Amino acid sequence: MTVPYEFFGRREQKTRTREALVAATRTLMAEGLSPTVEEAAAAARISRTTAYRYFPSQRALLLGAHPQTQQASLLPSDPPDDPQARLDLVMRAFTELTIEWEPQLRASLRLSLEPGADQPPLRQGRAIGWIQDALAPLRNSHPHIDLNRLAVAIRSATGIEALIWLTDIAGLSRDEAAKMMRQSAHALLRAALVNDDG
Repeated sequence: MTVPYEFFGRREQKTRTREALVAATRTLMAEGLSPTVEEAAAAARISRTTAYRYFPSQRALLLGAHPQTQQASLLPSDPPDDPQARLDLVMRAFTELTIEWEPQLRASLRLSLEPGADQPPLRQGRAIGWIQDALAPLRNSHPHIDLNRLAVAIRSATGIEALIWLTDIAGLSRDEAAKMMRQSAHALLRAALVNDDG
């Protein structure tokens, strides 16, 4: 396994350099660009040679700019017990994150669609875990509901893919798209509850 350049010597300085490149890349992406390594280096005021030590290709750079969050849950510290209230909290936070990180998520999605591409961080399924966390009380109240399947269904109707379709194709504003994604999540939960009770 290759050890990244920044792990050799002067680690704090190298971490700052990498962070400057990532920050410059994210700023350029927020302006609607898919920056090259050279463009990110210029924006960060770092030499091209140095930038290539951290990111040997545009793909590596764009993947490096993907939003990183280690949050295990999007629920507050004292969440409600009701699954619908919990899902609402998670979906509000998730749609806000999706809109906030839209340029980076769009870039990651493009990269994930390239033929033969390794799957970038977008494909780690973090959101499914957040949704499962929201639905956790159903394990006791509705043990016959397949929570993973329900979480996957909700995720399929939300996130960056849905946001792109709702804004670019359906012509909704981002606020309208976020509202529709939350409504879809609740509709899927209600359908699962009705089918389980029926």
